[in-house]
Amino acid sequence: MNSLWGPYVALFSACLCGSLLMTPVARRIAWRLGSVDYPGARRINRKPIPRMGGIAVFCALCIGAFVQFIGSNLLGWSHIFFVEAQFASHINYALLSLAILVIFLTGLLDDYLSLSPRQKLLGQTIAATAAVCSGLVIDVIVHPLTSQGVALGVFAHPLTIIYLVAYTNIFNLIDGLDGLASGISCIASITMWIVSTMSGHTDAAALSIMLAGATLGFLRYNFNPASVFLGDSGSLLIGFVLGCISLMSVNRVSGLTSIIVPLVIAGIPIIDTFSAIVRRGRAHVSIGQADKGHIHHRLMDEGFNQRQTVLFIYAWTAVLCAGSIIMTQVNVIPRILIFCVLVIASALFAMRLHLFRPVLLHHYDPETGEDELVAPQDPAFEEEAQKFEEEHTHFPL
Repeated sequence: MNSLWGPYVALFSACLCGSLLMTPVARRIAWRLGSVDYPGARRINRKPIPRMGGIAVFCALCIGAFVQFIGSNLLGWSHIFFVEAQFASHINYALLSLAILVIFLTGLLDDYLSLSPRQKLLGQTIAATAAVCSGLVIDVIVHPLTSQGVALGVFAHPLTIIYLVAYTNIFNLIDGLDGLASGISCIASITMWIVSTMSGHTDAAALSIMLAGATLGFLRYNFNPASVFLGDSGSLLIGFVLGCISLMSVNRVSGLTSIIVPLVIAGIPIIDTFSAIVRRGRAHVSIGQADKGHIHHRLMDEGFNQRQTVLFIYAWTAVLCAGSIIMTQVNVIPRILIFCVLVIASALFAMRLHLFRPVLLHHYDPETGEDELVAPQDPAFEEEAQKFEEEHTHFPL
């Protein structure tokens, strides 16, 4: 087998098999610990489903790391992943591994103990800080048209930490249907593997293909009808690893359009998160207030079932990922044009789905004298929705 592709095939296969074997184990652990999602007003599932699937994904990544260690030390893979990797010398892989462990444990504790938002944010920040200290940081951003660099200076580290925390949470928020987050992550991982391989970032390519195998194996049990959910142990882990890969795939001195590519790959979760922030802000409710206005909710309101909704979002993600690959192969001006086309098309579709229209509204109850949240199933919702539309006709999203 070709010396370049052989290690990637081995890593993908090891993580795929590891995930297939470990997911039933993770499911049993979740049942035993009582980490189970029961049916509720905001949940799609109609029966109890265990939610510690992240254990399987993490174990699969550990198996992949072990295979890579064996291959690098006994089979000569080191010349592919490390010695000839053009941009790997500045990364402390041991510290990066510790960061991944921290984010996994944060999600695992949340699955078991239901951490507060502040506790989860603390864990995410610690993990992101460790990753940045390992060398994952962008120091200079180059203007795509003038080639002049803008040094981030003292802001480089905090901005990178914010980026990693945000990237982690957008995949956490998209995890709302059977197979949705794991499938999107698998498509994104394969795309990042292609982009990383073509750009010579072979360490990023190795981690990408490992995550692709791990998520694909988990998808066997997570696709509708799911028998196990990712849980925060999985969604936080996947989002964080993808964020790390996106930083490994660029240089410390990077062009603005190069940094945009990972954002295009994660376009669907970003659109969903951004629309949720706008939607809740327009309704004057907390950004952290959960609602049923996400992309998958809107598509199901249009008449799609779970599988159709997930497959539709897969296709949308694949189009964005294909566009991101093309962006890496063209000059600056075409790259900007492709980006604009993808953004405009996605924005128009988001508006078509009314992603920015609130689904939670405030209602002043004269009997109690309190300002209360009104959901679509409440009798007062239609009246409040009509008032809202009349007051916001200048912003008909």
